[in-house]
Amino acid sequence: MGSYFLGIDFGTSGVRAVVIDSQGQIQQQSRFDYAIDNTKSWQIALSQILESIEIDLKEQLCSILIDGTSSTVILCDQSGNPLDEPILYNDARAVGQISFLDNILTEPHLVKNATSSLVKLLWWSDHRPIFAKAAYFLHQADWLSFLLHGQLGLSDYNNALKLGYDQELMKYPDWLFSLPIAHLLPKVLTPGSYISKITPQVSSKYQISQDCQVAAGTTDSIAAFIASGANCLGDAVTSLGSTLVVKMLSQKNIHNNHYGIYSHRLGKYWLTGGASNSGGAVLKKFFSADQLERLSGSINPHQSSRLDYYPLLKVGERFPINDPNFAPRLEPRPEDDILFLQGILEGIARIEHRGYELLNTLGAGSLTRVYSVGGGAQNEPWRQMRENILAVPVLKCSQSEAAYGAAKLAMGGSTLKI
Repeated sequence: MGSYFLGIDFGTSGVRAVVIDSQGQIQQQSRFDYAIDNTKSWQIALSQILESIEIDLKEQLCSILIDGTSSTVILCDQSGNPLDEPILYNDARAVGQISFLDNILTEPHLVKNATSSLVKLLWWSDHRPIFAKAAYFLHQADWLSFLLHGQLGLSDYNNALKLGYDQELMKYPDWLFSLPIAHLLPKVLTPGSYISKITPQVSSKYQISQDCQVAAGTTDSIAAFIASGANCLGDAVTSLGSTLVVKMLSQKNIHNNHYGIYSHRLGKYWLTGGASNSGGAVLKKFFSADQLERLSGSINPHQSSRLDYYPLLKVGERFPINDPNFAPRLEPRPEDDILFLQGILEGIARIEHRGYELLNTLGAGSLTRVYSVGGGAQNEPWRQMRENILAVPVLKCSQSEAAYGAAKLAMGGSTLKI
């Protein structure tokens, strides 16, 4: 008899599930498409995931944890039924509510953003008659977890950060309780802490062990970080996708609105980082996927191109330089495409280095090693270039799926073991 743990990731491009054993070895993986803007689709996808798991794994399932997209939120009635379609993580309709918060919070704050959970809740209170019927305000992961354990009004401190929850003091700040939405604020739990066993109905319908616990969830980006294997101070994860995102484990809770930097509590540490406008989108402007693979193979990563590029698609940068008028620098362009590609890759690597230097300057501490995720993580010459520039080991993640991180967090029980 074994012990198994299920992580389910409701991300922006689909639903993924991973079952691991107590050694962290993957036993099964599943993937389904879903409509992110429709709660019925969420529910169907969750059902498909549970149906897809092999019966011998379900019968020995110890815990389940769901992560969701940060700041994707819904309003529910007393029974947990959605009263409206969800407002998605990137929906900026609530920009007008920021001025309301300006009258309460004179200092910069993470919630004073058009896509934060709090401004969305304030928008609902101003724009929908259904608000009077609302009994619960929940994030995507909160509501999906409720479908398994049956308890309403619960969230986790990663999802609740953009609702205004103070992760340092582990409580809502006093000013929140003066707002007309205060009665809808969910109780906040530690990610990975066990809430309760699955309901008898869920156990019976899907043939899951009746002793299976449902754990408090997290956001998809936090789950992806946990999946990487980073677990020590100074460990970092660089996401080499369309944009360049750096995140680092620190002892210090860093917030710097000028550079768009904020921190999530992660066990006893803090996960802090920022996002540049540079990244893979610049590469795709000049090269096809086949060209990138072929030309990269001809680069000597130990010999500099001597090109001083700052690769951007258009004017404007936010991190590690915050300047809306900052211009791309991609000249001169050599005739040799290999050299041109190398110059761009080196330029992005220097931005990555400058980003981690900025985090260090702000108090995050020294970088010790970097794990890479995203499409660019597969480029070995680029990995070597980055290692040369960063002067620390640059590693490929053995696991990069957020669902794997969710499963690891489910295995952690009541504490995040980082």
